[in-house]
Amino acid sequence: MSSTNRRKFLKNIGISTVSAGLIPSSFLISDQREEVKIQNEKAKNQFTIKHEYNGSYTGGYLNRIAFPMGGMGAGMFCLEGSGAISHMSIRNKPEIFNEPGMFAAISIKGLKNGTKILEGPVPDWKKFGIPDSGNGLGGSTAGLPRFAQTVFKARFPFAIIDLSDAELPVHVQVTGWSPFIPADDDNSSLPVAGIEYKIVNTSNKTIEAVFSFNSKNFLTVDKGKNSINKLSNGFILSEAGTKETSSLKTDFAIFTDDDSAIIDYCWFRGGWWDPLTMTWNTISKGETKSTVPVASGAPGASLFLPFTLAAGKEKIITMMMAWYTPESDLTVGEAGKPKENCDPASGCCSSPDVLKLDKYDKNFDGPFYKPWYSSRFGNVNEVAAYWLQHYKELHDKSTLFKDAFYASTLPPEVIEAVAANLTILKSPTVMRQYDGRLWSWEGCADNGGCCHGSCTHVWNYAQAISHLFPALERSLRHTEFCEDQNADGHQNFRARLPIKPADHNFHAAADGQLGGIMKVYREWRISGDNEWMKKMYPMVKVSMDYCIRTWDPRNRGVIEEPHHNTYDIEFWGADGMHTSFYIGALHAITAMGKFLNSDVALYESLAEKGKKMMETDLYDGEYFIQNIQFTGLKAPSPAEEAKNSFGGEYSKEAIELLEKEGPKYQYGKGCLSDGALGCWIARMCGLNDVVNSAKIQSHIRAVYKYNLKKNLRDHANPQRPSYAFGNEGGLLLCSWPKGGKLSLPFVYSDEVWTGIEHQVASHLMLMGDVEKGLEILRTSRNRYDGRVRNPFNEYECGHWYARALSSYGYLQALTGVRYDAVDKTLFIGSKIGDFISFLSTETGFGTVSFKQGKASVKVAYGKIEVNKIEIEKNI
Repeated sequence: MSSTNRRKFLKNIGISTVSAGLIPSSFLISDQREEVKIQNEKAKNQFTIKHEYNGSYTGGYLNRIAFPMGGMGAGMFCLEGSGAISHMSIRNKPEIFNEPGMFAAISIKGLKNGTKILEGPVPDWKKFGIPDSGNGLGGSTAGLPRFAQTVFKARFPFAIIDLSDAELPVHVQVTGWSPFIPADDDNSSLPVAGIEYKIVNTSNKTIEAVFSFNSKNFLTVDKGKNSINKLSNGFILSEAGTKETSSLKTDFAIFTDDDSAIIDYCWFRGGWWDPLTMTWNTISKGETKSTVPVASGAPGASLFLPFTLAAGKEKIITMMMAWYTPESDLTVGEAGKPKENCDPASGCCSSPDVLKLDKYDKNFDGPFYKPWYSSRFGNVNEVAAYWLQHYKELHDKSTLFKDAFYASTLPPEVIEAVAANLTILKSPTVMRQYDGRLWSWEGCADNGGCCHGSCTHVWNYAQAISHLFPALERSLRHTEFCEDQNADGHQNFRARLPIKPADHNFHAAADGQLGGIMKVYREWRISGDNEWMKKMYPMVKVSMDYCIRTWDPRNRGVIEEPHHNTYDIEFWGADGMHTSFYIGALHAITAMGKFLNSDVALYESLAEKGKKMMETDLYDGEYFIQNIQFTGLKAPSPAEEAKNSFGGEYSKEAIELLEKEGPKYQYGKGCLSDGALGCWIARMCGLNDVVNSAKIQSHIRAVYKYNLKKNLRDHANPQRPSYAFGNEGGLLLCSWPKGGKLSLPFVYSDEVWTGIEHQVASHLMLMGDVEKGLEILRTSRNRYDGRVRNPFNEYECGHWYARALSSYGYLQALTGVRYDAVDKTLFIGSKIGDFISFLSTETGFGTVSFKQGKASVKVAYGKIEVNKIEIEKNI
């Protein structure tokens, strides 16, 4: 093959000559050797190139990459930037440092150093400092030969890794994925993942090789009973657990669709590192091994596929994984008493009519959490059979999503941020219980969920599920307004697990409960289901009336009684953040009430009062503030109230501080990044600006001006600094540019949270300040470029933190694209001129194109019925 033809060939199969140039000269004719030297040098140089937004990761930018794969609520494992498999979290909980000892390898016969695992170099951070590294990482795969050069690219839900090495005459492309199909909840929740290995012979000679996929039985537990069992073209790793740990009973299937597979069901049994050593001996010699299963104690298994590959040809090997952990010992939260003597007319969630809100309300009554997939499949064999049968269909539909999403012409940093945080939906943060309803943590600790209960004030920010999987989002509303709300309207902002009536022994969260009212309005407009909203409305009204009685008993239109919120404390006195939530909720219930011909006069009156108060008393001429008040309220003194707060009782010193400055943990005259949060959520929910638009814009411009720091080296943060510190930049939760910072302002005030960065940035874009918003976004994503932090794991109180799903709001913010299924209307309000952008609805997804003032919709999957397009004027 001539050098010209070779370049054409590589271009046709999507491989650059740079990444494919690293091949041994012994496989080339003499007139190609000089070209190889040049290409090899280029290949070395490319790994010093800075990561471009929405582009590839190389060199040091691969360091922390771990891309989640798995179904929503089904568990996950990650494909790292090197191609390694890690974060194995399939037992209904996160296990962030669980490295399963699973790897693929290739052995090319007749070639010195021709055997390598199909991974790139081990990242430096793993060499020392991870668990067991002080003892040499005994028995790990880190010491096995591997490819020299790696390029990683994410095209959610696909991760694509290109491997090349000067010692091997092949280019290998590894593609990991799991189904993700908006509007198809169940196929997007399967406990499965696939990894495809495309092997291209880049030489001018035929090669003979053996591909293998190998795994320890990483499920093994002490005193349990483990085994490795037969599966067509593969094997099943199994652990029966013990009498005390039946929740550890798990099966993990590994198989291929190639009938020529040869299976070693039992690695060599011995001490020390004998099993892996003997397995590597087989692999490195280019041999295969076929053994039968043993009753128990098999340390690992291998799948071998010998093949011959002519010059310039390619082979694709598809590996499929499926898992099954049907039980758990997980329960969290205190149970409350079921509601009795419910009046169906009041919308009590115990009434039969309300219980039939949709297919996901099945009243699961088990004592412990059980994953949804265990209601669909009886065992791992059934999961594997479904995965094998539907693999191509699910791949094609997931590709439709990928192609539609990445057809966007929005700025690359926007696409990167939105897609990167969609991985949260594949992480153990998101759970789906037996009856199909969502229940989620705030984030993932290393070995367990972090902050339970689909926390309403955190999930307020998240905008993705409501558009991508609307039925699942509605299941969250059902839990909030049914099991978590009592007859008085008090909502427990943390749902118990399994989902059952909650207790009511703590504060309701003002931002969470008011945000839920706006989100009911959002879900109605997205679904177009008037009957659903009609059933929900009485419960929403009970909630709204509780909020008025509890936090605005004088009917002034502001939230002024102490109100618990997302900062895990109570604000005392009226503030812009919660008053904006209040006004937004009043507008939402007014709109729903008018549709149902209900009396909403009180809500309209309070909204108007609140608007005037927020624009005057709570506005300092530049941004919204808090008027701290702790006397003249219904609530007892802050010192007394603190007994029921996370902050604990007031010490003698705190009492002195109270007399001097007021209650602990307020923000007063500060510029709060969330100071107009309710206004942003209102717009995300399809409502208009609930207070003066110019003043909203002034506030978020002030947040940009005062709270965005390009370098935090001189910023003091005694709270949780690792989210952003040192020479990094970030958006502070609050600042006091005009003085007045309290000795003990609200906890977290000195921190940086990506969920708030995305909220503020998208709000700026929504109001027309696109470049300011992009600057905040870039500052945020620069911390997540792969060198220090995982680009696919924006963390806060735990890994894959839910608040970061606020990033989905960028799509609406930049384009104004919003589909209203009630009126079958598509709204557009572009802030960037012409565009192509992704659109997801209850019934399908596709793209919206806006060019020269005209809009069109291209449906990629399902259907989207558009009867009218409304384009915002004076853009």
